[in-house]
Amino acid sequence: MDNETQNQPQQPEQPQEQPQQAAPAQPQQQGDEKDIAENKLWAVLGYLGILCLIPLLAKKDSPFAQFHAKQGLVYMIAGLILGFVSWIPILGWIVGAIGGLVMFVLWIMAIIKVLSGQYWEMPIIGQFAKKINI
Repeated sequence: MDNETQNQPQQPEQPQEQPQQAAPAQPQQQGDEKDIAENKLWAVLGYLGILCLIPLLAKKDSPFAQFHAKQGLVYMIAGLILGFVSWIPILGWIVGAIGGLVMFVLWIMAIIKVLSGQYWEMPIIGQFAKKINI
């Protein structure tokens, strides 16, 4: 080897790029467009407190309404727990205030997602909602 070749830093061999797959344009859980269009209002009821029981019981044939009603049920239970925690002096007040703000933002986001026809899983709450079998 000559001096020029020895002094040049060796470049690591670049792996060939793999073609990337396009991300799906639709939500993770695709639903029947007809089901979504017909049951948006039922799904919104799922996020209105105790009214979540209406789509849970009346729209058993709609995966879209059931998904959001189950999530709304868990959301309501989480709100009740947060309400009880907020009665604890000082720490509970802080947790209640921050938690209440987070719950409000999640509620607004959920209703927007329902009205746009999307299956949107709320953080943490969605995991519990998946376990409900009614």
